[in-house]
Amino acid sequence: MTVPRSSELIRRRAARLSSLLGIEHAIVGGPMAGVNTPELAAAVSNAGGLGSIGCGMMSAEQIEAAIGRIRELTGRPFAVNLFVTPQPAADEAQILRMQAKLARYRAELGLPRGKIPSTFAPDFAAQFDAVLGARVPVFSFTFGALDAPRLEALHAQGAKVIGTATCVQEAVQLAGLGCDAVVASGIEAGGHRATFAVPAEAAQVGLFALLPQALAAVDVPLIAAGGVMTAEQIAAALLLGASGVQLGSALLRSPECGASEAYKAALAGLADTGTRLTRAFSGRWARGAVNRFMQEIDSAGDIPDYPIQNRLTQDLRAAANAQGKAEYVSLWAGQAAGLATGEPAGAIVRRLQRELEELL
Repeated sequence: MTVPRSSELIRRRAARLSSLLGIEHAIVGGPMAGVNTPELAAAVSNAGGLGSIGCGMMSAEQIEAAIGRIRELTGRPFAVNLFVTPQPAADEAQILRMQAKLARYRAELGLPRGKIPSTFAPDFAAQFDAVLGARVPVFSFTFGALDAPRLEALHAQGAKVIGTATCVQEAVQLAGLGCDAVVASGIEAGGHRATFAVPAEAAQVGLFALLPQALAAVDVPLIAAGGVMTAEQIAAALLLGASGVQLGSALLRSPECGASEAYKAALAGLADTGTRLTRAFSGRWARGAVNRFMQEIDSAGDIPDYPIQNRLTQDLRAAANAQGKAEYVSLWAGQAAGLATGEPAGAIVRRLQRELEELL
């Protein structure tokens, strides 16, 4: 019996990414900063995928510790992800207006009135130096374009570099910089939008519209991200031009994930219409499950840009997580997050790969 051409194409594309990254399966664990853990990253890697640790909000010391822990748990390739985030110019008057709006939520959570922070984001240079010093096998980044000297320094160590794009223009820019692969992130994806080269409102392209257009524009492997939860979706993404997929929401309810129990419970049975884009929690467009805080702060407007708003709500979100109050938590989730299960992360990766093989 002759193997259908579509199956051959899918296998060839998946093999391209697997070979590039030194992994068995063309499945990448999403770098979900704040909720993914070394245990989650290692579980995905040990199952044959590429585990990732999102370090965008960590200090250099925390990054070193996280990488060290992953290496204790796995000898397989893994990725470290950073946000390309400059320190912003703060508008003190706007910050004070936002602090006044946040006061009611802080009082409800038993927190004191907020103060103006001295810094709003970790020092990217120090973060990057920590990653470079750890000589990681794969480095990924989002929110921008990595500068050429840093990219060359990673390549000099033998690391593979992955950028994140939300439109064809960004994919072309990242490939031109020398990225080894590009995550193509559709509007369905949970969490922060990676948009950097065009206005945020312009980069709202669906994954299955983005993939064939990006494939025609760049030669590097594409990793499909955005609502990918089933083997059928993986097959479709690879058929449309991806060489692999990135799982985010699919792993959120796994026991290795660091999301709070309130967060995980909020995702159970979440409807396809249960998420939307918001700037309420961080000042940057991100997709999450709709809750009270999102609705009220978005409606109030006058939200400081990322990372200022992210810093202003940081302790509020942490307190809400600790108290099990999901109405104040940034419940980042993709449009198909309701399909997530509570399986261990490794079991999810192995099941999806097995089901994909059965399809082929």
